[in-house]
Amino acid sequence: MEHSRLIEASGDTVVCTLPEFEDEEVNVRECLRHQCKGACSATFFKRKLPITSWLPQYSVGWLVADFLAGLTVGMTAIPQGIAYAGVAGLAPQYGLYSGFMGAFVYIILGSCKDITIGPTAILALMCQKAVENSGADYAVLLCFISGCIILLMGLLNLGFLVTFISMPVTTGFTTAAAITIASSQLKSLLGIPGKSNEFLESWITVIDHISETKLWDTVLGVSTIILLLLGKYLNNAQLKRENLSTLQKIYNKIIWLISLGRNAIVAILGTALAYYFYTKDESPFVITGPIAEGLPPFKVPPFSTESNGTTVTFGGMLGELGASSITIPLISVLESIAIAKAFSKGKALDATQEMIALGMCNILGSFVRSMPTTGSFTRTAVNNASGVVTPLGGAVTGALVLLTLGLLTSTFQYIPKATLAGIIIAAMFFMVEYEIVPLLWKTRKADLIPFFVTVAVCLFVGLEFGIISGIAVNLLFVLYDAARPRVSIQCSKVHSHDVLLVAPDYSIVFPAAEFVRKKIIKKCIELDNKAIVILDGRYMRHIDATVAKNLHSLWGDLKIREQKLLFWNWNRSSRFTLCGIDPKLSALFQEGTTLEDIFKERPVDENGSV
Repeated sequence: MEHSRLIEASGDTVVCTLPEFEDEEVNVRECLRHQCKGACSATFFKRKLPITSWLPQYSVGWLVADFLAGLTVGMTAIPQGIAYAGVAGLAPQYGLYSGFMGAFVYIILGSCKDITIGPTAILALMCQKAVENSGADYAVLLCFISGCIILLMGLLNLGFLVTFISMPVTTGFTTAAAITIASSQLKSLLGIPGKSNEFLESWITVIDHISETKLWDTVLGVSTIILLLLGKYLNNAQLKRENLSTLQKIYNKIIWLISLGRNAIVAILGTALAYYFYTKDESPFVITGPIAEGLPPFKVPPFSTESNGTTVTFGGMLGELGASSITIPLISVLESIAIAKAFSKGKALDATQEMIALGMCNILGSFVRSMPTTGSFTRTAVNNASGVVTPLGGAVTGALVLLTLGLLTSTFQYIPKATLAGIIIAAMFFMVEYEIVPLLWKTRKADLIPFFVTVAVCLFVGLEFGIISGIAVNLLFVLYDAARPRVSIQCSKVHSHDVLLVAPDYSIVFPAAEFVRKKIIKKCIELDNKAIVILDGRYMRHIDATVAKNLHSLWGDLKIREQKLLFWNWNRSSRFTLCGIDPKLSALFQEGTTLEDIFKERPVDENGSV
């Protein structure tokens, strides 16, 4: 077999003279023309600008459905945005600044009708770690950097990177984040002073100041949680039978609306209650306080800032942000893609386009002082339940947030912090995946290790370190499996020849090369005969140079023991790699349906060939 390759370039043509590709020509100009034609096709534009696929067929019926869904989501987004700004350690208006640009951009670039882009509890907590002592400029810059990284991942088709984050790590991270976020809200729920957002620090603060608990804040906060949890399951009270009367249908619709708008309802009730006491010159609750009025300025994100009278450069700001500038984009993509998959309902999901959309949402959001944003599971579920038809529902949500910024900020300053804490804690109940431990115990107990490592490190060290630790443990498992493949070794006699059939379950990679060689030699020593070693390559899709070198060494070891080695049913790629180490190995390759086919009529010669 000829293994050399010759490539000649002349004009527009590249000629490849490998035997497998003789007489084939690749015309570079034709390839480029084909690619350009594809990039300019209607299908390409519809894929990159999803709005072009649904806007031409938009109808009045769709408009009504989208308007109602957008309004419902907006009523949820406003109190959540204010609450998540508090989690991030930012002024309340930053939660609202983060709630409209993503909604508008996703209309044009988003491919999933249900997704709503905005601040989330997990990103807010991770952002808080990055900007704790630095100020809002760092959160805005983090939003811009996250957008750039996500957009780059989308353009380079790097979405596969999130597949390295396994389900146990993802659920461990989500569970730990939910516990940490809920713990950080305990002080606001109880009316306790202090600033703490870490898991242990939050509980220490609560225990140290438990005597300062404010009764009315606690009552309001706990009542908020109870109302929200009851509202979550209120839909179960709907009448399910057929042929309902008009009044029964109205009853069902009211129950549905209350359940769907429960966050807005408790926020309005809490605000009204606090405002009532304010008019009576009483202050039983700790309130949110003044919220900056008006729309945010549209300007370039800050690439330098002032801190303690000195100017911090872009490099200095990056240093302050640290690992957050990498982990936040990854978590953003992970959250958004997971939500899009959950609500795609069997439709093909373009993960690359989703990353491009999310990246642009964050980049443009940073121009209006937004903190990092991603898909929100809570608001997406509300959007879906509200019957949204297209992403245009986001326009209503964004417009409602803008209206709040322009006209209603003075009203929302009366939202009690206990109410916001209750809204956040109630949402965290459904982020903790309680069923994952028994599920992993029943399926694969080893997966509990990365789960608990992720949870423990997230809780006691930090979210960024937690997810990195979980990924590292998972990769160690993957590497161990790669280094210790299942190799079946069977002894038999074929046409009076002693045969040792070695059959790996899948392709051998370099960490397993020495392991496989030693296992074969050990078996040969145990048998203490001159059995012919046949390495079955049916499942060996490819090998690397390290594996090829070790197999060459195995051939030499067996020669010393006066044993033969044959490679049975190996593919062209693996043969090419092996013969690159030593062309003499080409004589060891054999084909056949059964082992008997190898030994028919011709004996094995001294070199191992037949």
